[in-house]
Amino acid sequence: MKKIVIALDGYSSCGKSTTAKLVAAALGYAYIDTGAMYRAVTLYFLEHHVSLTNPKEIREALNNIEIEFHYNPKTNRNEVFLNGLNVEDEIRKMYISNQVSEVSVVVEVRRAMVAQQQKMGRKRGVVMDGRDIGTAVFPDAEVKIFMTADVDTRAKRRQVELLEKKQLVNLDEIRENLLKRDLIDSTRAESPLRRAEDAALLDTSHMTIDEQVDFVLERVTSALIKNEEKAVKQD
Repeated sequence: MKKIVIALDGYSSCGKSTTAKLVAAALGYAYIDTGAMYRAVTLYFLEHHVSLTNPKEIREALNNIEIEFHYNPKTNRNEVFLNGLNVEDEIRKMYISNQVSEVSVVVEVRRAMVAQQQKMGRKRGVVMDGRDIGTAVFPDAEVKIFMTADVDTRAKRRQVELLEKKQLVNLDEIRENLLKRDLIDSTRAESPLRRAEDAALLDTSHMTIDEQVDFVLERVTSALIKNEEKAVKQD
């Protein structure tokens, strides 16, 4: 059966990553967390004091950045490596969350990451989650989902995630961070966060993860059936 691309776009802390991972596992597809790539770039920029207003510095930095995903059987997850170093835990910290939207809005960064993501998904059979997968990275994705949830629900979910990583952050600070990122991501000039015209809307405010996964898999099944029917007609 011909493999497809599944694009999950939407706001932070809507359950995109968890849903995408489970969908990928159910289908035997690769999972690519595009947000983690921007977080890794943010980490590199902060550590090397790269100025976001200096295009030359940005280009030189991007040429020195290599991002890879490696599966860790002990944690049962893909982990992010930046220039050979495992940075999975570091890039999830709040100080990265506070800076990542400002880094990802930079045109040079956006174009470099989109090119890498397109290369990763060229053979299809991938589930990607992010902000612009269905609109900029893979506008021809066979399944597009746009995920949202009310900001208070998202803030509470994010706080739980941070607590699980032993990071205690005030709920108001998290809420403010989410709203700031929403604004920056939605208003940037280069591939802004928006719902693709052909993307199904998934509001996860009152949904379980299992319900979210089922929602996506139902649309995947429909897309695969359409592909088979199209292939038969062409034969």
